[in-house]
Amino acid sequence: MQIILVSRARKLPKTLDLANRRVRWKLLSMLSLGVLGCLALGGALALVIASPRDRALSQIHDLQQQIRQQNTELGSVRADAQRSLDALAVKLGQLQAQSTRLNALGERLVQVGKLDSGEFDFDEPPAMGGVEDTSSTGYAMPPALEAGIDRLTGQFNTQQAQLSALQSLLLDARIESNLKPTGMPVPGYISSYFGVRPDPFDGQSARHTGIDIATPFGTPVHAVAEGMVTFAGVRRGYGNVVEIDHGNGYMTRYAHNSKLDVHPGQHVQVGDVIAQAGSTGRSTGSHVHFEVWYHNRVVNPLAFARSHR
Repeated sequence: MQIILVSRARKLPKTLDLANRRVRWKLLSMLSLGVLGCLALGGALALVIASPRDRALSQIHDLQQQIRQQNTELGSVRADAQRSLDALAVKLGQLQAQSTRLNALGERLVQVGKLDSGEFDFDEPPAMGGVEDTSSTGYAMPPALEAGIDRLTGQFNTQQAQLSALQSLLLDARIESNLKPTGMPVPGYISSYFGVRPDPFDGQSARHTGIDIATPFGTPVHAVAEGMVTFAGVRRGYGNVVEIDHGNGYMTRYAHNSKLDVHPGQHVQVGDVIAQAGSTGRSTGSHVHFEVWYHNRVVNPLAFARSHR
């Protein structure tokens, strides 16, 4: 088989003999190169046409991935924030409880210390003030919330410890004060003092171991300190007598009573009625004989009777 190529120019026609192997190889090579060129051109055209869309789709895909990742991080942040809020709520509740305890403790200290009720008003915030400084510019940034709450908690704990220590001191002082003889057991005037005096019956010099407080018959006799009744009965010369041990070395005796209102072993508080004034025993009239003993030694009760709790 032969292929004759005729040129428009006045040249001799060329003849290609397909029976020749060499010619066939040349034709196949040229055809392959043409096909490859067409494929390359088509691929280039496809890339030129499809590339913007693919890039846009790829960018959208990347943005979707970022959005999903940010949503995950946001969920984690939201969970952490909720845990922080829960923790802050718990701390706030604890601070409120401590504040309530401090207010109650402060009011109790006002009562125990017998302070002026208007001096410490626990229902109102403490008064504060100061000259305004207009030279400064801007605003001070508040400290971290958690750090501020931690500092406030520390201040509350310190204040509570201080108030508790003060309460203990006041209570100890109050207990000690309650156990110390203080004041007069009955209203009246001192008709006979402690020490050597003329005996009211024979006029001879005699040692008087207490003070006599003249008071109307039947006047209630009050304990001048807290303690335990160790004796309630009749003693020679004293008539109806009450003796109270106060547990700190002090003992008080109330004599010449018309009636006894307590019994041995009874615990009495300051101001409790223990007897009624009278004139039993060696007595010239209605009064109360008052004695104070300290570590088994009688002492002058005048200073105790004239003191105030």
